[in-house]
Amino acid sequence: MSSQSTPPIQDQIAYWNDEGGPQWTARQEVWDVTMQPISDAALARAGVKPGERVVDVGCGCGATTLDLARLVGPQGRVLGVDVSKPMLERAKARGAGNPVVRFAEADATTYPFERGAADILFSRHGVMFFPQPERAFTNLRSALKPGGRVTFSCFRTPKENALITTILAAVTEFVPPLPKLNPEDPGPFTFADPERVKRILGNAGFTSIALEPVDLQLDVGSGKGLDEAVLNMREIGPASRALKDAPAEIRAKAEASIRAALTPLQ
Repeated sequence: MSSQSTPPIQDQIAYWNDEGGPQWTARQEVWDVTMQPISDAALARAGVKPGERVVDVGCGCGATTLDLARLVGPQGRVLGVDVSKPMLERAKARGAGNPVVRFAEADATTYPFERGAADILFSRHGVMFFPQPERAFTNLRSALKPGGRVTFSCFRTPKENALITTILAAVTEFVPPLPKLNPEDPGPFTFADPERVKRILGNAGFTSIALEPVDLQLDVGSGKGLDEAVLNMREIGPASRALKDAPAEIRAKAEASIRAALTPLQ
């Protein structure tokens, strides 16, 4: 949550540099596997063509940027944008020597994109963290060529996303509740209302807006089984935030509860 004296984007920048970014970077390899079905679904709908220019919004550790680079080929270009220095350092290391990709540590809301240069704006779960989404999408649209397109993935409602709710339910007995977010605060479910998404995009100047619900199963063990799944769920996401300052005894009980919740899902 933002104080009145702190610009809302600063909260996001602080989190993705001080807490969230290092966590995701440490678990990058396994989470690439977990998140690949979301990447594949979004990339299939983006219809990326060889030679196109793409902006990857909230590119994180660069998995989607590299996927996009393979699709645009040697004549294309991909710009990955993120506010997280540790995640971008990993992305740059992974993309080193690839002339198709470059990265910018920047807020997509204010970054001076080359106007009218991009064919596609793409994001895998990166646009849900804009404190000022209309302003952000207006700025992003300025980067698009006439007739350019945007494809992004985002979570639907909490009840439709067991990835998060199962883990939160498992740890809720052991930790104080996380701060209650306003439905329009930046976070996983800020785009859960389709009408809000359409309004934001429409006000930003986009037309021909289409939303598609897609159901996916994600392997939170990243192919390595239950122990890895428990570790992933403990180290990344809402459980990690809830358990951040908990004593070792509480963390152990919460981990046992996560294991019990995940065991039937193997």
